[in-house]
Amino acid sequence: MTTAEPPNRLLHRKIKAQSKCIESDEISSHVGGHNNVEEDYLRHWQKHAQKVKVKVLEQVQDQLSDILDKALTESVPPFTQIQPVNGKMTQKPSSRSQRMDDGKVFMDRPSMLDELFEISHIRTIYHMFIAILLIFCMSTLAVDYIDQGRLVLEFDLLFFAFGKPGTVTWAWVVMFAYTLFVPYYTLVFWGSLYHSFPSKLGLSLVTGLVLSAVQTFILGLFPIYTVVHYQLPPASRFIVILEQIRFLMKSYSLIRETAPVIMKNTPKEGESPRFPTFSSYVYFLFCPTLIYRESYPRNSHIRWKYVGVTLGMILGCLFYGYFILVRLCVPNATNQPFSKRTMVLAVFNSILPGIMLLLLCFFAFLHCWLNLFAELLCFADRMFYKDWWNSTSFTNYYRTWNIVVHDWLFYYGYRDFLWLSKRKFRTAAMVSVFIVSAVVHEYALAMGFGFFYPVMFCLFAIFGVVFNFTMNDKRQSPVFNVIMWACLFLGQGVQVCLYCQEWYAQIQCPRTGNTFLELVTPRSWSCIT
Repeated sequence: MTTAEPPNRLLHRKIKAQSKCIESDEISSHVGGHNNVEEDYLRHWQKHAQKVKVKVLEQVQDQLSDILDKALTESVPPFTQIQPVNGKMTQKPSSRSQRMDDGKVFMDRPSMLDELFEISHIRTIYHMFIAILLIFCMSTLAVDYIDQGRLVLEFDLLFFAFGKPGTVTWAWVVMFAYTLFVPYYTLVFWGSLYHSFPSKLGLSLVTGLVLSAVQTFILGLFPIYTVVHYQLPPASRFIVILEQIRFLMKSYSLIRETAPVIMKNTPKEGESPRFPTFSSYVYFLFCPTLIYRESYPRNSHIRWKYVGVTLGMILGCLFYGYFILVRLCVPNATNQPFSKRTMVLAVFNSILPGIMLLLLCFFAFLHCWLNLFAELLCFADRMFYKDWWNSTSFTNYYRTWNIVVHDWLFYYGYRDFLWLSKRKFRTAAMVSVFIVSAVVHEYALAMGFGFFYPVMFCLFAIFGVVFNFTMNDKRQSPVFNVIMWACLFLGQGVQVCLYCQEWYAQIQCPRTGNTFLELVTPRSWSCIT
């Protein structure tokens, strides 16, 4: 049997048990609250760590890409450095100057934007531009509905700009046929006689002069005659003139890369010199590079989905440019007389459409158009540009904006100038390349627009040269990236403003004569309507 506890002891035990329960509840609630705080802090830390991870991966990817490109370029031995010794292929020692003489090395690498579009943050910027295009379409439809009472999308300006396609087609066929056959077989004819001809210099001079004369007529005067005589509209003019420049650069590269090899390699008795194959030259005429090689790195297959998407982006860029011109550029082309106030206001109003056209031309041509042909031809080296948008100097901007043209100017302009001057006058070589590039740019714009207004030449040859030497590679601060973008904004605003004003001034105040002074004097300076 058990004895009953005294009442006071039983009450004491109950009070003690209740106090313990209360303490345990407080402790558990405190621990639970503490755990919730820790979980919130952990989630916050995980989000922060994820953001840091993305930033670090992007920076490491960019740095590794630059390091690998540089390492591959320096490590891959050019063919001219490999010589047979006792039946084995050995590599000659190379130096920095020798590597510059070896020429461009092609390798399998994608375009930078294709890599960046794999990052969701960068892809969102691309989506933002698509949204802006949709807004342009909606605004145009709304304006047409208010003005005309119906929904309509008219592309009169677009059809006008690309008018007379038949004339453009047959002019292109003539230039292509000439570039395909004449430079190649002239090179074969000269090379087959070079080593057996008594006067090698005389043969080279006569062949070079004859080819230069024919080039002047077919690839020089014929395109100019076509765009002037047939009064081609602006976009059609640009197609003919830009193809003229491309064919000239391609044919020069073939001769420049092949002629020295033929001159150095004397064939054995009974053998004929080795010439580039005709099929390799045909491939070179269409592949997106201006540097001739017998072969290039190739992909194994064509990604037809990529081709379709790229073609769609090109068409989208075409309509994008149309809406920018119609909605932003044409309204700013005022008919007021030229004055300081008019110019300042028009320039700042033209900055937005100007920079949008710059980005659009870059994306449409240097990324989409060149990648389209590269994919169709399985051309593996897709480095048509670099990260020019991160440039802190105009020197780096000029090097990375258009790699295709920069390579041609560097190897056949800058490098050959140094070779002729025995590696002296580097500044003169750089300035001469700038002047040639500025002249060609101004020539293309003058022929495309149909009037001479050297805005591009002044910005390129004067301000471009000054910025190239003042904002050089020593400028690494992010402040200089801001300065570079500010200069691009102003430069594009000036060009869009002045060229639009001059276009409409030429229409409303046509020339009354053909004197030299009237041809070179801008009509927008004196046109009053």
